[in-house]
Amino acid sequence: MAATEARTAKAPAAKPPGTRVPRRDAALPPVPTRLPTVELTAEPGRGVPRVVVAAAPAGKARNESADEDDGAGPRFGPAAGALPAGWLDEVRPSGKAAELHRVHGGGANVRWLLGVGDGSAADWRCAGAALIRRLDGHAEHEIEAGRRAARVVAVELPEEIEPEQLAGFVLGLRLGGYRFVVSQDRPQQHTSEIRLVRAQPAGLDELPATIGYASELAAASSLARDLANAPSNVKNPDWLARTAVRTVHGVPGLHAEVHDERWLTEHRFGGTLAVGGGSASPPRLVELSWRPRGATEHLVLVGKGITFDTGGLSVKPADGMHLMRTDMSGGAAVIAALRGIAALRLPIRVTGLVPCAENHISGSAYRPGDVLRQYGGTTTEITNTDAEGRLVLADALAYAAHRLKPDVMVDVATLTGAMKVSLGLRTGGLFSADEALAEQIRTAGERVGEAWWRMPLLDDHADAVRGELGDVRQCPPGPGGITAALFLREFTDDLSWAHLDIAGPARAERAYDEVVSGATGFAARTLIEFAVNRREATR
Repeated sequence: MAATEARTAKAPAAKPPGTRVPRRDAALPPVPTRLPTVELTAEPGRGVPRVVVAAAPAGKARNESADEDDGAGPRFGPAAGALPAGWLDEVRPSGKAAELHRVHGGGANVRWLLGVGDGSAADWRCAGAALIRRLDGHAEHEIEAGRRAARVVAVELPEEIEPEQLAGFVLGLRLGGYRFVVSQDRPQQHTSEIRLVRAQPAGLDELPATIGYASELAAASSLARDLANAPSNVKNPDWLARTAVRTVHGVPGLHAEVHDERWLTEHRFGGTLAVGGGSASPPRLVELSWRPRGATEHLVLVGKGITFDTGGLSVKPADGMHLMRTDMSGGAAVIAALRGIAALRLPIRVTGLVPCAENHISGSAYRPGDVLRQYGGTTTEITNTDAEGRLVLADALAYAAHRLKPDVMVDVATLTGAMKVSLGLRTGGLFSADEALAEQIRTAGERVGEAWWRMPLLDDHADAVRGELGDVRQCPPGPGGITAALFLREFTDDLSWAHLDIAGPARAERAYDEVVSGATGFAARTLIEFAVNRREATR
């Protein structure tokens, strides 16, 4: 019996004529997206196409081409004896990561040769993603030609593969072929199963657990991508809240509550209500709770859930506004992380808070110059309605600090364009005054393939947060990413806290490694791995 529950306040009265009709989600592909399964086996199976791996010679750079030959050839994995000798002389594989060759004339059903690079987990992840994309592309070509396409493929693993390499490979295999398309023709998952063949029994006890954990990490990234990619004509705050409840339903011990605008008004979530006040779709607060028996530490994760951001009266330029459907990527990462933490049965109490709102323009929209009362009573002087994310986060952080009293709080948000300028599009900004906490998050990200860079919380700018009309100023002058973090710090009640700004890596314009264009799901894996580390650190 599922332990998930959904509770909302009584539905509000009917809205006046002219209000938007509630939106439907029937046009969307299924959420969560179905990913290919990855299993460990001792045999590939009869007639199953096989993939042989080749590692680059020691010292060869990841992007070094086959023409840069230093005399050392690649190191081939099992079943390499089935590769045609003449064919190898012709293609001259280098073994670099993601180098993929179609094998013609190979025996024992060997059909592909895959380069896995220098042995790093990152190279294995890149190779896995390249393989699944090529397999899906080849299958689509075969189907279009009227031929039958293979849905199951076997990869021959080298005997010496390490758990970190295997985890990276599984992440790439499960995420590299991800697609989210809103169409009357649902995209087909051409490759449904990848069998990882390891004939030697040594170390097999550890490998299945590694595959299972990496598969959960991939599922979290995929779910976060689904939620962020959903178009905002469907994805309003109510849809996001309902979808969060539905996706965690059936995970034993994971509880979900949805607080509506009446509850938010009663509990004085002034920032969230102001941001959502310009929209016909009222705000929500999603509260997910994982509370296993015996847990001694309480971790709260807070994710920004702005389902669309016009900028409000401080309206955004038209160019790029369509991407604001992904402005709730932080909330998506928190929802996905809670589901993954509960599915893994981690023995640490975790609460996820996602304040959901649409930042729209109307006669009821909040204005520059307004003074809002946040949860807990602190007043905020508004200077820019396009800096709405920090207002909903401030409410949720203050609620967590005063009502939940956690040991640690981490918030994650697509918060400032300054982070994109500072760190580019593949690295998240990490702010925390707690040295140990910051290092735990950075290390967690490194282990799961998500890069973080520690940013300073400069006290030189702390006085700029003080307001003139209110207690604090929403947009203090100074370096934007730093002053935004200093603003949020005002609502943490001096608890151990970290702020993760993912404005850059939350979206991708093109595919790289296991990332595809669109929402990336960035931070979901880091949050899960961080929870694992906290569990181990507090044993």
